Amino acid sequence: MVPAVKHRISDLQTKSTIKLIMSNPQGSSNPFKRLAKETVIYGMSTILARLINFLFLPLYTYTLSTSSLGVAAYFLAYIAVFQVVLIMGLETGCFRFASKDNDPHQVFSNALITVGSLSLIFFAALAIFSGNISSAMGYPGFSNVIVYVGAILAVDCFTSILFAKLRFEHKALRFAVIKTVKILSETLFNIVLFFGAPILMTRYPGNLLGKFISPQPDFTYIIFAIFLSCIVLLIIFIPELLKIRISFNRKLWKKMMLYSLPLMVTQLPGIINDFADRLLFEHLTPAERDWSSDLGIFFAVAKLATFMMLFIQMFRYAAEPFFFSREKEQEGKKREEYAKVTEHFTAFCMLIFLGIMLFIDVLELVVGPDFRPGMTVVPVMLMAYLLLGLNFNISMWYKLSGKTNYGILITITGLAITLAVNLMFMPRYGYYAAAWGHLSSYLAMAALSLYLGNRYYPIPYRWKRIIGFIAAGLAIYFISGLIPPVSNILKYLIHSSMILIYIAIYLKIEKISIWKLRL
Repeated sequence: MVPAVKHRISDLQTKSTIKLIMSNPQGSSNPFKRLAKETVIYGMSTILARLINFLFLPLYTYTLSTSSLGVAAYFLAYIAVFQVVLIMGLETGCFRFASKDNDPHQVFSNALITVGSLSLIFFAALAIFSGNISSAMGYPGFSNVIVYVGAILAVDCFTSILFAKLRFEHKALRFAVIKTVKILSETLFNIVLFFGAPILMTRYPGNLLGKFISPQPDFTYIIFAIFLSCIVLLIIFIPELLKIRISFNRKLWKKMMLYSLPLMVTQLPGIINDFADRLLFEHLTPAERDWSSDLGIFFAVAKLATFMMLFIQMFRYAAEPFFFSREKEQEGKKREEYAKVTEHFTAFCMLIFLGIMLFIDVLELVVGPDFRPGMTVVPVMLMAYLLLGLNFNISMWYKLSGKTNYGILITITGLAITLAVNLMFMPRYGYYAAAWGHLSSYLAMAALSLYLGNRYYPIPYRWKRIIGFIAAGLAIYFISGLIPPVSNILKYLIHSSMILIYIAIYLKIEKISIWKLRL
């Protein structure tokens, strides 16, 4: 997408506009309506991305071996971890400082210069030493993949600041459209590569495409498709970049980095728990099993649980600016709002849990037969992701209060538990240990964050309701397992009725009339 052209306005007009937005950031008397609407808009692109990735799952699992998909997951893990490091927490930092009495243009300019410079240096280093790096990783001859990884990181990290700017300006629709174009381009490249490239290289051996990917579908196809879509994304953002007045404010930069760098550290546990265990498969998988094959199975079945992550990401895009924009509200009122948001969030996560688990026998058909032995980890991963989302809500206290250094303690705790669970149990239980490592770590992080939050920034969470939603969802799930064998039609009717019962419980607890559900 080519972004819509904005009218040029003066610095004074820009500041006035931002102040107006922040003074009534929700655009209505009900802030929850604005939050919900923006969650939906942001979710449009996020849903599309996750759905397309989900639709690629049959392509990957019916075309690639478990081992080849595992290698792709291995490289994607490095990308995910380094993204957090290279962005340096400046996405949230931009929201923090642009919401205060700073020039938003200056804030985002500082962030673009910082992230862009570091990403460019990192890409150059990977490109120069790509041969050595690929050999050290055990993949000699795949130095091109290292270059793709460096380019993906450089573009994604740099454009993340541009996306943050759109979120700050409440340009949710523009954000969604640009994301959608990037997703669709990646989709197109995957289709062309998997269905066209092998035929082309078979008919015309030695053609140029063979210098970039393997002759037959393997992990290089997945990485190369992402690389090409990043080039498209960078091109799309060129008009937006031309309108940004690049300048550097050293004093403001120091404040931003002091606030943001601890956030970078605190963001690592989620990434570590989602991706770093993939790096441990190579060293901890039982000797009699192929680590890349086990990783491929875990990667594939965990995709079925990413519907939970889909909602969490949708929510995060809208909630983070929302939380910061309420800072000027009366203290008691805003904390009650934060508590209510967490209640609704938890209830919806459990609805997703039930929707997946009560129809898991249908969903498992999207993965190839070789990958289905890992289906038993899906409920564990769903609950782990729910706790991850809950931790995002609870941990907002140190971002809002500026006590981001406490996030480091929470990070270290989560990391220690992740490593402990995997080191102790992965050599015996393989990917089951990885799933339970997620769950254990997120639970510990949420508990510690809640404990510290109650000391320094107490929020009146109604835990009876929150735990009640979780208990109700789990109870319905376990009851569904007690139903004797019946026809599929009858089973799905019963399971659908159970979901409706859960929704009724939610509406009853929250005292919501079904006639008032309009946004």
